[in-house]
Amino acid sequence: MELKHYFLFFKSCLPNIEERELNSIFKIIIEKIFDKRYTDVLILNPFFSKDELDYLAIIIQRLQNNEPIQYIFGDAFFYNTSFYVTSDVLIPRPETEELVSLILTENKKENLKVLDIGTGSGCIPVSLKIERKTWDIDAVDISKKALFIAHENAFYNNVSINTIEGNILDRNWQKLNTKKYDIIVSNPPYIPIAEKAIMHDNVLKNEPHLALFVDDEKPLVFYEAIADFALQNLVVGGKVYVEINEFFGHETKLCLEKKGFKKVILLKDMEGKNRMIKASID
Repeated sequence: MELKHYFLFFKSCLPNIEERELNSIFKIIIEKIFDKRYTDVLILNPFFSKDELDYLAIIIQRLQNNEPIQYIFGDAFFYNTSFYVTSDVLIPRPETEELVSLILTENKKENLKVLDIGTGSGCIPVSLKIERKTWDIDAVDISKKALFIAHENAFYNNVSINTIEGNILDRNWQKLNTKKYDIIVSNPPYIPIAEKAIMHDNVLKNEPHLALFVDDEKPLVFYEAIADFALQNLVVGGKVYVEINEFFGHETKLCLEKKGFKKVILLKDMEGKNRMIKASID
């Protein structure tokens, strides 16, 4: 079966996946199988061998069970490079790329000290380190498995970051960590448990709930803790950058202002959603 005909069969096997996402998944699969750019493979329009068809059948079965393609292949593309991912860490998202881009655009100085809170796969600190080799970057997470993956991603991308086990919600941990930073960044858990009802199964059944959800009664708990830590650990002129729940943009901004931040700016992503905040004390 040639590629163009196979795509129609592939779509028929996965009717519950939205067409735009399905096209993206198919592109990832084809580039992985042929180790070529998708456009180049399209021109060739190759026939699949029996082994390739058998391999594709396994992938389709896993997709039918709502497993994300990034976990099937064990990697995800983020900010111009690939990251090793498992179900122990979140799959890096495009909106987080925008957060990384914002930090790099606004901070050109060398030798800055940076902390990423809740690092997961390490996509934020590794991407920053690739672009700013002289920055001293720490990455903290409560999960040992996540820290191992972050360390591996730094190694695979030929950079060095400092991984630290810790819980930002633990006041004792906060008191013991007194290092001063120029930048503190975080993409913390921010989805209230009540929102599970409207989320897709590929997320709910595969991605770590520890990195996704917060109590309905305290949806801003991580931002409060990050703010408290930042107030004690930012240098003069230091900045905080956080990714946020689009439905709590103004509430998160107000939270940081009440904590004592003077310049708190709510930013939209490329889709016009409130998805980032940058703040400073001065």
